[in-house]
Amino acid sequence: MAKPTYKDLLDAGAHLGHMKRKWNPKMSPYIFMERKGIHIIDLNKTIEGLDKAAGALEQVAKSGRKVMFVATKKQAKEAVSQMARSVNMPFVTERWLGGMMTNFSTIKKSVKKMNNIDKLLADESVTSITKKERLTLTRERNKLEKVLGGIANMNRLPAAIFVVDIHHEHIAIAEAKKLGIKIFGIVDTNSDPTQVDFAIPANDDASKSITTITNYIGEVIKGGLDDRRKMKEAQKTSTPAAS
Repeated sequence: MAKPTYKDLLDAGAHLGHMKRKWNPKMSPYIFMERKGIHIIDLNKTIEGLDKAAGALEQVAKSGRKVMFVATKKQAKEAVSQMARSVNMPFVTERWLGGMMTNFSTIKKSVKKMNNIDKLLADESVTSITKKERLTLTRERNKLEKVLGGIANMNRLPAAIFVVDIHHEHIAIAEAKKLGIKIFGIVDTNSDPTQVDFAIPANDDASKSITTITNYIGEVIKGGLDDRRKMKEAQKTSTPAAS
């Protein structure tokens, strides 16, 4: 997918901000005008933000580090989880558990517990589990999967997080800041863009706007991963075999 054009973003409603009374004054550099009490986002600034974010995220992917996607809003969940899965990146789309990054060792224990339940339920040679116990374990596993499924393969903290609606995901933002993790975010007119390292000013409520932006970010990451793979292959072929 090519980078979204001005028209693509316009068609997706990315320019539609919040009511004027809900605005955050720090968003003024990104606001083009006000229409019928609603702030209109300057899409040229959206494209600028996308360019900067894409360049940095491509480098993260190229380096082999992870980008965690955070989007627990109903209209963002599906698009973000699908895209994150397609590029094998961790994601949180159900609920952000406090300490998900700042208390990562505890979270890893819960992931390990989920994986152990999986093994136990899959092992047909285990006959000591009653039907009732199996049902209880399955329920517990599904509960854990719902919240932790998107980070089950994450062995270490991500190098960056990409957030849809930084206002809504303020706990994730605070944890990333504390740990010095780079923050990328879709920032609407009611948010403070200085809370993130890379702001993409755009409508963070319309599913079409979210999908247009996150799909492009997914393509950028895919490009970075492809470059990394090619570099590794080139290194292999250029390294002479040991005699």
